Amino acid sequence: MNASMVIMGVAGCGKSSLGAAVAAAEGLLLIEGDDHHSDASRAKMSQGIALTDADREGWLARLATELQSHPGGQVLTCSALRRRYRDVLRAAVPGLRFVFLDITRDEATARVAARASHFFSTSLVDSQFATLESPVGEAGVLRVDATAPLPQLQAQVSAWLHTQETA
Repeated sequence: MNASMVIMGVAGCGKSSLGAAVAAAEGLLLIEGDDHHSDASRAKMSQGIALTDADREGWLARLATELQSHPGGQVLTCSALRRRYRDVLRAAVPGLRFVFLDITRDEATARVAARASHFFSTSLVDSQFATLESPVGEAGVLRVDATAPLPQLQAQVSAWLHTQETA
């Protein structure tokens, strides 16, 4: 059984919080996708410039390598906005699961605006929604309401993980 999963969604949906909660509850390694952006990509985002597919290529390759280097399972936080981005990660780890934190544009914008120490500009929330290709309907995807309380979300994801183990 591969206990690897990606907590995904647009900026402000709660990837880091849910990822940390699930990793702690399940005894899995947490990989923060944001920690693997290049300095150039971080600079672009802090200036309100959206990343291109070319900007994301190296980042996704680094994340795929991280996933492969921990075969016991891990929780990766990563926007994974397009299906082809998710497919890069799936190719690295067969059976990889995705938890999609679904949120409205207004709620995401408010959450990003409230984060004082993050490099991501609120002006980029719209570009994230424009880029998002919903994973709902893809194999191995759980959609959750990003506005639900964190303990409820963690319990929902953990229950789903264990259901998947026996399926």
